[in-house]
Amino acid sequence: MQNGTYLRNGPGLWNIGDHDFRHLFDGYSTLVKLQFDGGRIFAGHRLLESDAYKAAKKHNRLCYREFSETPKPVIINRNFKNPFSGIGEIVRLFSGESLTDNANTGVIKLGDGRVMCLTETQKGSILVDHETLETIGKFEYEDGLSDHMIQSAHPIVTETEMWTLIPDLVKPGYRVVRMEAGSNKREVVGRVRCRSGSWGPGWVHSFAVTENYVVIPEMPLRYSVKNLLRAEPTPLYKFEWCPQDGAFLHVMSKLTGEVVASVEVPAYVTFHFINAYEEDENGDGKATVIIADCCEHNADTRILDMLRLHTLRSSHGHDVLPDARIGRFRIPLDGSKYGKLETAVEAEKHGRAMDMCSINPLYLGQKYRYVYACGAKRPCNFPNALSKVDILEKKVKNWHEHGIIPSEPFFVPRPGATHEDDGVVISIVSEENGGSFAILLDGSSFEEIARAKFPYGLPYGLHGCWIPKP
Repeated sequence: MQNGTYLRNGPGLWNIGDHDFRHLFDGYSTLVKLQFDGGRIFAGHRLLESDAYKAAKKHNRLCYREFSETPKPVIINRNFKNPFSGIGEIVRLFSGESLTDNANTGVIKLGDGRVMCLTETQKGSILVDHETLETIGKFEYEDGLSDHMIQSAHPIVTETEMWTLIPDLVKPGYRVVRMEAGSNKREVVGRVRCRSGSWGPGWVHSFAVTENYVVIPEMPLRYSVKNLLRAEPTPLYKFEWCPQDGAFLHVMSKLTGEVVASVEVPAYVTFHFINAYEEDENGDGKATVIIADCCEHNADTRILDMLRLHTLRSSHGHDVLPDARIGRFRIPLDGSKYGKLETAVEAEKHGRAMDMCSINPLYLGQKYRYVYACGAKRPCNFPNALSKVDILEKKVKNWHEHGIIPSEPFFVPRPGATHEDDGVVISIVSEENGGSFAILLDGSSFEEIARAKFPYGLPYGLHGCWIPKP
């Protein structure tokens, strides 16, 4: 294993004062570091000092809107009810004032070396020191686009640039933006209008890119102001399910901002896109179709509510985890109105679970073969296995131990590797007894190379990044 640091970010604190959070995504961001140095592993973790966390710590209560939580109003006089409180909350919501900056979703290394934690609110973009895990401060965008409040939680980052999507809640659609490495200024490459008749745009947690295009998903799981304003969450939280309005995928040229394809596809639900690439079916050097793969939940919105902490902590051997698969979209570039959605590999081979995925980063936007993801050994109520999926041969290798919950399997290619799966897979595994360990799997054989046991439980992490040692 080469020397470097694996950083992982995710929710790690689910209570404040006497209040317990409801949902996995509500927890306050906690960074975990695994430092690999000369064959040894050093671990550490630290809470992110977001405004949301600092305010909660100071006042001993929730102060900002989290994924499923809304702060309770502070009652000064129980005999007086403010008739304008509802209007004030609408103003605070649409100004972004009440939205959290709890950047608990992911962590990325920008091309200039800066490390940033992210969530779906734009103000939840926070710089950190990857060595000490200290919070440096807000990432200040210098482009005037932050008034749109929300963003994709998973930008596409390379050594030279960052791509992301900014949903527009007023004129339903998406801005596709690009930021050069070393800059704080995003430029709008183009805009996509939603094709559905719904008020809100579809949720965009992640998206995909190819060498020349950006793939913009428009799910029938859409932002809902009505649900955003509720004091108590619905099973769909801040979204609503609108399959009658259709599901779509749009393709935009990176160079011109032109929408070159917009196709209707079967309804789908996905948190995470895996990868996308261009296919030349005619052999003349011109792309005719785009293949885009994602972790698809069979258009089953129950996955959102299945991530309630009560459900995750109350497994009794029943199989309650909704099914998932590798959903493969085929998007024709010939002006066709419809695309296809198929199952790339038989889902039973990875336990009908598929999420928290990674690939060899050298194959981003290129034709690829291997996916590393969390799968399942059923019965279960949460992904409890790691899977390596060979999309070409349609084969799967699984790793599982009883009583464990692994985090995202993160692939680190070996320097100088000549094969796509030549590298190491890192995962931090939580145990039933409260302990945890880091496991290293060979990227090719998917056999265990090493593990490092910790006498304490490291917080559950959602997504990570790798920072090689200079």
